[in-house]
Amino acid sequence: MIEAHSLTKRYGERAAVTDLSFTVRPGTVTGFLGPNGAGKSTTMRMILGLDAPTSGSVTVNGKHYARHRAPLHEVGAMLEARAIHTGRSAYNHLLALAATTGIPRSRVDQVVDIVGLRDVARKRVGGFSLGMGQRLGIASALLGDPATLVLDEPVNGLDPEGILWIRTLLKDLAAEGRTVLLSSHLMSEMALTAEHLIVIGRGRLIADTSVEEFVRGAAGSSVRVRTDGAEELRQLLAGPDVSVASVERGVLEVTGLSSDRIGRVAADAGIALAELTPQQASLEEAFMELTRDAVEYHAPVLEQEGQAA
Repeated sequence: MIEAHSLTKRYGERAAVTDLSFTVRPGTVTGFLGPNGAGKSTTMRMILGLDAPTSGSVTVNGKHYARHRAPLHEVGAMLEARAIHTGRSAYNHLLALAATTGIPRSRVDQVVDIVGLRDVARKRVGGFSLGMGQRLGIASALLGDPATLVLDEPVNGLDPEGILWIRTLLKDLAAEGRTVLLSSHLMSEMALTAEHLIVIGRGRLIADTSVEEFVRGAAGSSVRVRTDGAEELRQLLAGPDVSVASVERGVLEVTGLSSDRIGRVAADAGIALAELTPQQASLEEAFMELTRDAVEYHAPVLEQEGQAA
């Protein structure tokens, strides 16, 4: 379990994290989300004792990271997969890590097989592809068979088979009762992997909830309606806080009313419906909606073609 209490981290006048509290519980894959500059990396560094908080505290399995006698057995982490001596082989890199806390060679062999690097384990890391480097970083995190995992962008560089593999692995580890904290910018993958979300923006907590509740609470949920009586139905549905848009001929997108309510209005008016489908916002859409005011770096608005520069 990871427990953060009123974490604050300042660099001079700049606050990277402010009064941040959350709990990452075992048995669940928890996604850690936020726009660029939100303070995710700083928070993960504080969890692992790489940065000291200006105030507040964070513990892993009841202790500060540095107070664990054998940290690799408690916490497996990957913040930068390529932070490895490029002249070493993957096997020797893992063997050197194992030697620091008395992990047997047999465990090195196990994690090499778990991450699928057996065929290249004796090759120098400098020649590894990005995906192979990611697998080695994950192997390093798993080396101590830890109760807690903290992984930053673990699917970066992996091919589709590798993404499916890491998704399944993380879910299996959580099912064993381990604590898994996963940071990623790939919303589609996070939606398939995580069950719970901690979302921050500008160093502050925005949401601490299940993926389902996070998506449900976002604006943007709508209902797709297909009918030959689209224009008549549009007029019947119009009202305060209701938006009705024509997607295409005979198709409406309604926001602000439930599918049940739309169906009743259509039935009372004798309008036959060919389709009545709730359209739930995606995790990406929910994330963009709820973090809109917390984005630190906005892309410039491009001039439309033909407009004056």
